[in-house]
Amino acid sequence: MDSKKRRKGPAIAALGGGHGLSAILRGLKLFTDDLTAIVTVADDGGGSGVLREDLGMPPPGDIRNCMEALADTESLMRQLLAYRFPDGRLAGQAFGNLLLAALDGISPSFDQAVARMSEVLAITGRILPVTNANVQLEAAFENGSSVRGESKISDAKKEQNCRIHHVRLLPEHTPALPAALDAIRRAEVILLGPGSLYTSVIPNLLVDGISEAILDSPALKIYVCNIMTQDGETEGMTAQDHVAALLEHGGPGLVDLCLCNSEPIGPELLERYSAEDAAPMEASCQEIELLGAELVCRPLLDEDCGYARHSGLKVAQAVVDLYEQRADTKIF
Repeated sequence: MDSKKRRKGPAIAALGGGHGLSAILRGLKLFTDDLTAIVTVADDGGGSGVLREDLGMPPPGDIRNCMEALADTESLMRQLLAYRFPDGRLAGQAFGNLLLAALDGISPSFDQAVARMSEVLAITGRILPVTNANVQLEAAFENGSSVRGESKISDAKKEQNCRIHHVRLLPEHTPALPAALDAIRRAEVILLGPGSLYTSVIPNLLVDGISEAILDSPALKIYVCNIMTQDGETEGMTAQDHVAALLEHGGPGLVDLCLCNSEPIGPELLERYSAEDAAPMEASCQEIELLGAELVCRPLLDEDCGYARHSGLKVAQAVVDLYEQRADTKIF
């Protein structure tokens, strides 16, 4: 018998940001030893925005959320990372953001600061910023107007009362972190989402080299579609609209499978979301096929959190099952 430990699970590269990415990372780490999270750095709101403005560093918040999800450490340390100061000038700021900011101050680059913090927390897998560059996100709306700044997009969309036409990064031609490109090239499964379509998922595709690396990869490419539409971003959009937006920003062939939730949502929860102008995601198998992708529906709902959010465990199980099915049948 081989004395070397056998690698568990496929090599997975998951791209996104916000709470959606961190939620599925908690499940994925149970199924594979080879997991890389590639995280957007377009956020400019909240505590991350303050540190970004004051220190000129990339926003740490989404990175910190992923670290909390993948940390193999005591619960006290996880609580410490998530702790937000209640008063004073630090009110609302998470301690984990400050720790990462301090490491950034003593490190040659932001990605090295992330790597050092990952070592301290005994991270399962790797967490990489998609780029070290200081970028801003600009959204253009269907009426021709535009707004700059990730945190301003939702309010601007409501004010314009029309859909987002496209988003772009400023400066343009931002170089990707080489390690992020390497992770995509060696991945057997590439995941996009879940998370805010235009402000968490698509910004990764706008960094130079990322979309090209995904398109060139023979990996199984899965878009994990949101369970609900998002007020101020994707009201009235369907799953096929989400896939179309990904292809418009990243190129044809970017998505093999669109993974959607099939689990019913309770009436009380639906009523609460309806008040926020959000609705369950609708999906058409035929329309998604016309875009060159396949619709796959699985029960993905976290029934215990009180919100219509993904269960990291259910998503991870579905992803690994789909990978194994495709590998066995040589479809990809």
